[in-house]
Amino acid sequence: MNQYTVMPIGTIINNGTQCAVQLDEKYRLGLKELNGFSHLCLIWWFSDCDNDTCRSVIDCVSPYVESPKVMGIFATRAPMRPNPIALSIVEILSINLDEGLITLAYTDANDGTPVLDLKPYTPSMDRIETPKVPKWCQKWPKSYEASAEFDWASVFNF
Repeated sequence: MNQYTVMPIGTIINNGTQCAVQLDEKYRLGLKELNGFSHLCLIWWFSDCDNDTCRSVIDCVSPYVESPKVMGIFATRAPMRPNPIALSIVEILSINLDEGLITLAYTDANDGTPVLDLKPYTPSMDRIETPKVPKWCQKWPKSYEASAEFDWASVFNF
């Protein structure tokens, strides 16, 4: 089996007063010309779930109310995975090139979480006009923006 080395490029700041990506100094030049984009594809490491137990989960009891009772891990967005890699689409509020700080509207990544990569969100590559989802999640919001007002507690088992 091949082994791969992944090195963080920065960390998440999510401390109740600030939500941001803090890039390591050697990667700050990579922010050049990012300032015209409104959103990022934020790729981060589920560091809180990086252990043998979490990495061995292949199926799980579903966290969703109307879904099948047991689901394969790749049909969920659960943090337990063979490789604890996460992807979030985040809104950029501001970028400070000198400090390597990208202030975000929100992220679900915890404070101190390692950031692996950033990619600009571009509708021509990242937006699907008519995506299909299973029947059990068809009532979920159709956009990131609508998700803010949605009662997510009504669709989860916890």
